[in-house]
Amino acid sequence: MSPVVARIRRGRRRRRAGMHMSRRVEADYDVLVCGGGAAGIGAAIAAAQAGAHVCLVEKYGFLGGAATNSQVLAYCGLFQQGEHPVAAVGGVAREVVAELRTLGLDGEAYRSETTGNWILRLDPEILKFALDRLVIRHGIEVFLHTRVAAATRTGRMIEAVTLAGMDGRRHAVAEAFVDASGDANLAMVAGESYQVGDAEGRLQAVTMPLRIGGVAPDLPIDRARLCAVIAGYNDGGGAYPIHRTDGGIILRLPLSRDMWWLTVDLGMEDLTSGSFTRAEMAGRAMAHEYVALLRREMPGFAHAYLVATGPQVGIRETRHPAARTVLTGADVVSGRQRDDGVARAAWPIELHGAAGRPVYTSVGGVGFAHVPYDAIRAASLDNLWYGGRVIGADPEAYGSVRVMGTAFATGQAAGVAATDYVERGRRVDVAGVRDRLRAQDAII
Repeated sequence: MSPVVARIRRGRRRRRAGMHMSRRVEADYDVLVCGGGAAGIGAAIAAAQAGAHVCLVEKYGFLGGAATNSQVLAYCGLFQQGEHPVAAVGGVAREVVAELRTLGLDGEAYRSETTGNWILRLDPEILKFALDRLVIRHGIEVFLHTRVAAATRTGRMIEAVTLAGMDGRRHAVAEAFVDASGDANLAMVAGESYQVGDAEGRLQAVTMPLRIGGVAPDLPIDRARLCAVIAGYNDGGGAYPIHRTDGGIILRLPLSRDMWWLTVDLGMEDLTSGSFTRAEMAGRAMAHEYVALLRREMPGFAHAYLVATGPQVGIRETRHPAARTVLTGADVVSGRQRDDGVARAAWPIELHGAAGRPVYTSVGGVGFAHVPYDAIRAASLDNLWYGGRVIGADPEAYGSVRVMGTAFATGQAAGVAATDYVERGRRVDVAGVRDRLRAQDAII
């Protein structure tokens, strides 16, 4: 711990002892991170590496975010587009990939035959275990099965949060906070303004990725046959028309050699429990219908079966909290470089305005756009930073920055920025944050 952090922490405890004599403070941290997905892992590990006492809060019983809770078994955004994979994200993401390799994954870039984009294929159980090992190794205090239920705000500062878990509620005080929840949960309870969906309130479609077993491990994907099967199903009045008439994204997973298929797509009207319930139930019905279709019509799939869907449907978009600036679609298309950049956005703009009909727009310039520092800062709160899906971005740029590879980078930037803010006595130094990110092997 740096002397500055130690001094701030002692003074903070003395102040709170006088201000809250009737309230028991159960935990005291330098940085508290909400959300244990790629962005939250990036933020928590980066803050811990910078010397902060870190708390990481996750609502599920495991870490990993969409990769583990929605079976999105590919990291997108770690590499730029092109004939060869060029790294766009380093730092914490590289540490995660190295840990995956020690547990049996190859960690190599894989080019999707459908889109031509470079991804990194995952196994959910190995990823869960790898992330457990990393947060323990870095001394991060983790609370699974826990949500941020409320926040205490004084002026432009969050003073503390209430954590709701299996053992009830506890009070946690921190000097700085990172919202990496994907849904702006912390920003919302802290009173930050937010927007749902795009400017008209429209949400991008959701997808339920399928994991399919029972297929011979050496069977090639006959995409022409798959497209013909889908066309026949749709023309014959199938119960759930398949919108991805090109066959969707289908590829082999590492280790298990199961098939991973993205073809279950649904529109999402709003963020109500009713809409989520309908999407989950309809998605499962479609999953079983489509796997049965493969068994009937696709050579080599006679013994195919549904191994798993995720604990929840794959969500692309929910709330967008107000940030101090936004990355724009024009920034991404032009590949804009900035002196205040803290992360690289290299994934093409991928928009799912209509279920099953993604639209891609490539990143221009040298193949990436800089995410500016103020895009990871809350608009009305001085000690709240954003990572992942909740950073400031307009609807077009959001289609690029929302992916998990980029989330590692923006999360790491948020964790470093939050720690730097604490150490500098609540002062912001963008150049200092960039230097510290480079020292952590981040690519900016």
